[in-house]
Amino acid sequence: MSGGAVPRLVIAAPSSGAGKTTVATGLMAAFAEAGLAVSPHKVGPDYIDPGYHALATGRPGRNLDAFLCGPQQIAPLFLHGAAGADLAVVEGVMGLFDGASGMGELSSTAQVAKVLRAPVVLVVDASSQSRSVAALVHGFASWDPEVRLAGVILNKVGSDRHEELLRDAMGSSGVPVLGALRRTEQARTPSRHLGLVPVAERRTEALESVRALAARVRAGCDLQALLALARTVPELPDRPWDPAEAVAAAGAPAAPPAAGSGRPVVAVAGGPAFTFSYAEHTELLAAAGAEVVPFDPLRDEQLPSGTRGLVIGGGFPEVYAPELSANAPLRAAVAGLAAAGAPVAAECAGLLYLSRSLDGRPMCGVLPADGRMTERLTLGYREAVALGDNALAAAGTRVRGHEFHRTVLEPGAGASPAWGVTHPRRGVEGFVSGGVHASYLHLHWAAEPALAGRLVAGAARGAVPGSAAGPA
Repeated sequence: MSGGAVPRLVIAAPSSGAGKTTVATGLMAAFAEAGLAVSPHKVGPDYIDPGYHALATGRPGRNLDAFLCGPQQIAPLFLHGAAGADLAVVEGVMGLFDGASGMGELSSTAQVAKVLRAPVVLVVDASSQSRSVAALVHGFASWDPEVRLAGVILNKVGSDRHEELLRDAMGSSGVPVLGALRRTEQARTPSRHLGLVPVAERRTEALESVRALAARVRAGCDLQALLALARTVPELPDRPWDPAEAVAAAGAPAAPPAAGSGRPVVAVAGGPAFTFSYAEHTELLAAAGAEVVPFDPLRDEQLPSGTRGLVIGGGFPEVYAPELSANAPLRAAVAGLAAAGAPVAAECAGLLYLSRSLDGRPMCGVLPADGRMTERLTLGYREAVALGDNALAAAGTRVRGHEFHRTVLEPGAGASPAWGVTHPRRGVEGFVSGGVHASYLHLHWAAEPALAGRLVAGAARGAVPGSAAGPA
């Protein structure tokens, strides 16, 4: 079987809350436990579900976001992630046809399914209906003829009699029922203000949850029929995305040898406080010439030996503010690296970690700002342009990002804004100071590989392109 014909399924739903994550993660785990190499994917910018997918399959969870990366990148990124897999399972986002606000089908599950030419299995919350389920499925099946709605999994079924009524109603719909899962409180995953609690914070319990989901799916779904459906896909004509080719094609500056070593060390924050990262970011950094070394700001008191660049992604610093603040040696090391002019790229949680304080607790003090939690959720896609040359982007670089947080920053003087936001509102966002680029925007670097090349080149040179040295 060629790489472009990897068997694949898209797991969608009429709306959020129907049970997509339950079914998708359970299917991934059940097929993996059966000995298949399963490639996990998630539509949209979500970071947390892919962590559970990775736990279920033993492979990195990959995101497919047509807004962040462009529709033309969906199939190449999918093929890159699915290389060597026996089956790919793609979990959708929101309702099947819901996409970026005001932009039609862009970034919807339906668009990704069409690009991948993959059959869709609709997960329906059947808890408060019987015959109406057939009308609902009929509507979704007929709405867009280019979307192949090939099966239904009934979720939250109340009893044997309830299942009998649902299956009877679906009998004349033309869409087969491929599974029925009962209402249960078992295997529920705890949530908080930004969604599920990430795997990194509860690995043992998360593994138990994933195993329980696999058992539920095995008991309630026709795995053989689902696998046979996945194998009906045509071959995709696209070539797999390649990080080295992407960096080269972007014309990113070549990374000169770091002083005293072959590859500059770029430290990447991880651990429970910083779980929001796309797998392609570290792949791009390595392709650009970096030695990528992970570290955990909750545990490690020093940056990795030889660190010349730093990437701090998103996560939950507000949950771990006491521990992050208590690790004074690492905070001092981060501040020292920034003061030396090394390139530092921070997103959302990383931005807060670099600030003076978070909810009154001292942070790294690199940026002239103080962060605090609020009740208001800031959420949505953004379009932005780099306002000047900095360690991450050249002036005029246009990006698409995603914002997702319940914190605010109260800035002081001493730093320039990173981005001019052009959609959906106009304004400025983020900070640039010395080699530091910090912002609330989550970016997918596969859309702009030059970001990785620029950061690594700056780390190798020991200088920051287009900026003055010194912290805020």
